[in-house]
Order: sequence, then C-alpha cells, then structure tokens
Amino acid sequence: MNKSMRIALLVLALLSIAAPALAADAAPTAPAAGKGVTFLTGTAFGAGLIILGAGYGISKIGSAAVESMARQPEVASNINTAMIIAAALIEGATFFGLIVCMTAGS
Repeated sequence: MNKSMRIALLVLALLSIAAPALAADAAPTAPAAGKGVTFLTGTAFGAGLIILGAGYGISKIGSAAVESMARQPEVASNINTAMIIAAALIEGATFFGLIVCMTAGS
C-alpha cells in the first residue's frame, strides 16, 4: 500500500469518527464551560491541515519541476511557467479553505 493510499484511508477514518460527534444533539441548557475554545481548536486544526496540504503540494510541484529542468534544460522556461501557474492555483485553493475555516470559527 503506497503512502498516498495510507493518507487517504487515515483521512477517511478520521472523518468517519468525527461525523457521529458532529451529528449529536446539543442537550445541555446551561452554557458549557470552554465551548468556544473547543470550537476554535477545531478551526485551528482545519487551518493547519490546509496549510500542510498546500505546502506538500507546492513542494511536490517544485521538486518535479527542478528534476525535469535538470533533465531537459532547453524547456526550462516552459516548465517554470507551468510550475508557477500550478503553485498559484494551489495557493488560491488554500486561501479559500482558510477563509472557510475562519468564517466557520466565528
């Protein structure tokens, strides 16, 4: 089993564990102590996962681009342009995910 399959299974397992907890009814009528802190902790955890995923994706793009430039120096400008566009798309998706985490936390 390769590394990406293991990561996908781990994420699926974490999401399946979290789904019943999110679906539970909030029965207590008195305000729970520390409820806001727990909610913000989840938001920070989600933002951290987004940043880690974006960093991993951009690092894979960079390493593949440098390797292909070393193999074919004559197409280095085309590879560099494609790498910058792909990194910008990943950053855009990252910023969107961070904004969703921030708005969900407030």
